[in-house]
Amino acid sequence: MSAETQTLEMLLRVLKLPGFAAHYAEQSKKAEKQGLSHAAFLRTLVELELEERRARRVERLLKASQLPAEKTLATLKAEKLPPKVRRQLPALCEGGFIERAENVLAFGNPGRGKTHVACALGHELVKRGHSVLFTTAVLLVQRLLLAKKELQLEDELRRLDGFDAVILDDIGYIQQDREEMEVLFTFLAERYERRSVIITSNLVFSQWDRIFKDPMTTAAAIDRVVHHSIILEMSGHSVRSEEAARREQAENKHPTPEADA
Repeated sequence: MSAETQTLEMLLRVLKLPGFAAHYAEQSKKAEKQGLSHAAFLRTLVELELEERRARRVERLLKASQLPAEKTLATLKAEKLPPKVRRQLPALCEGGFIERAENVLAFGNPGRGKTHVACALGHELVKRGHSVLFTTAVLLVQRLLLAKKELQLEDELRRLDGFDAVILDDIGYIQQDREEMEVLFTFLAERYERRSVIITSNLVFSQWDRIFKDPMTTAAAIDRVVHHSIILEMSGHSVRSEEAARREQAENKHPTPEADA
């Protein structure tokens, strides 16, 4: 490698252009062979740099999201979803609701695929460059309670505010302690009309008094969540129950050697 080449690579890295540094030699030979103009050569390098930056950003966002790796759109059994939800999902994956600071609320009995849909949506949003955080409601509340105890609740809410969307899974399982209710309400109020939340719940709104206890607080929480929201009604049969039945049927059809003994 010539001294000139080494100097160029060093300058590109100082300018934080690793894509240029990685590809310019190869693309230079290609451009010379094909008789490309300097502008075309430069454009190719810029496109490669931007693509690699996008890939690195998505990788960072995915790591920070804490999304379950296996719950993606590819693994989602879309045919099991209610027809209306299947129609709603593609538009949601485009991420327009985040730009409008709208919420997505998935309601349904256990096993209907609420969490998988929310996570699949989260993965698609990350691919489009949005920052997402997945957490259960219980863990989020404990995180906020700890911050409050350490007099750092405002700082914690500010950190959470850095996410375009927070997926709050299983909101119906909060332990219903008054302090838990208060920090959860504070979190929802802070994001109101500014940032999106994606909530899954086994409890319909008429049962949210189990979470917030106080009627006025319950009404205020519902008002903030529902205003500017998209609701996914996850009806139908339990996906988990159907999968368990299929496994049991397969095991009965092909018993293990131990079972035959």
